[in-house]
Amino acid sequence: MTESIIHQSAEEIGCAIARLEADPRDILTEYFNTIDNNPISKKIFSILTKERAFAEADYASQRAKTGKRLSHLDGVPVSWKDLYDTRGIATEAGSLLLEGRCPNSDAKVLEIGTNAGLVCLGKTHMSELAFSGLGFNPKTATPPCVNDMASVAGGSSSGAAASVAFGMAAAGIGSDTGGSVRIPACWNDLVGFKPTHGTISLEGVVPLCLSFDTVGPLCRSVKDTSLFYATFIKQEPFNLDHASLEGKLFLVLQADSLDYVRKEPQQGFEQCIARIKEQGAVINFAHCPEIDRALALAGCLYCVEAYSIWKEVIEANPDKMFDFVRDRFLSGKDYSGDDFSSAWRELNDLRQSFQVKTGGYDGFLLPTSPILPPKVARLEKNEDFYTTENLYALRNTRVSNLFNLPCLTLPTGIPSTGISIIGHTNQDLRLLRLGKAIEDAIQD
Repeated sequence: MTESIIHQSAEEIGCAIARLEADPRDILTEYFNTIDNNPISKKIFSILTKERAFAEADYASQRAKTGKRLSHLDGVPVSWKDLYDTRGIATEAGSLLLEGRCPNSDAKVLEIGTNAGLVCLGKTHMSELAFSGLGFNPKTATPPCVNDMASVAGGSSSGAAASVAFGMAAAGIGSDTGGSVRIPACWNDLVGFKPTHGTISLEGVVPLCLSFDTVGPLCRSVKDTSLFYATFIKQEPFNLDHASLEGKLFLVLQADSLDYVRKEPQQGFEQCIARIKEQGAVINFAHCPEIDRALALAGCLYCVEAYSIWKEVIEANPDKMFDFVRDRFLSGKDYSGDDFSSAWRELNDLRQSFQVKTGGYDGFLLPTSPILPPKVARLEKNEDFYTTENLYALRNTRVSNLFNLPCLTLPTGIPSTGISIIGHTNQDLRLLRLGKAIEDAIQD
């Protein structure tokens, strides 16, 4: 085993274990040495699960030696966002409201991962109750961005992204309700995946909006992403070999509400579009009014459901929350039941209309985030800046949540910028193949 193994992909680590070139116990020790010797780890991990991790690594080591590995990822160390229930371990969803909460069982997806041999390093910091796209959390911890220590990592899976970007985990398991996997993946130059809603179990996951919540990995490559996705839906690994863009038809989504993109994200996006076209793909551009209307409904749809889940807990101890996040929850009570029902009826109509108009495309393209990660100091001092940046951060990513479409973000090559590839509902494998082809084109 070489020292650099902690910066290798999960697939590479798994292959090294299978070939008996690396022992899961030694790999885990290397990760914990990195964590223990880097003071920023306290801003990334809410708790380390060393006893559990070493027990899991011991079993993985024994299985590797006897040729009885449970999966391609058996023995690979990963981090888990602090909203996945972990048996006997504090699971507080980044909020003082849940301080001391200690579940009696693992979340279903964590159980599935453990049964496939994943090694649980610990739980990562996050935005309070997952309701912010920035990753700024003055109540617990604010993980840094790998490209700028003075900036936020993106939210709400902020610690999940930082754990991978800083070499403290082979992958991070996050959640995505409006962009919470893809924004931090984008800002930390990682691959992030939001699958079709409902494909991965949410049992034992602290909820934000059950109508939109999804489980998603943050990884170093599309191949890693596909391995974790296959693991969590209990499928054999997908074959992404020979993925091609030749003759594929993509639509760059345009809408009035998507116009604003800052210089670096636009530059990274255009650079990727050029590479995609070089590989024989056809790129069209079209205005989609359904997007504008769906984004206008988002405030009602998200806030009403989030408030209905958390109102009693929040109103019992409102001072325990960061003001801006608390107020987003409380805004849910400003809508009527008719507002909420009407919004859902309209969104379902918009989904159908969008599908009819765009069914012939292989995929859709957007800059993942129209902005770069903001500075922590400015977020602390300027209320209007926090509000504006949070809305911009979530704007593009929410499109795929609202329309229930799987989405993959890839780094463009320009730091903290990403390109989003959006697929059709329940065509997640097809999207992963497109993502692998685009990844190859970008890296070529």
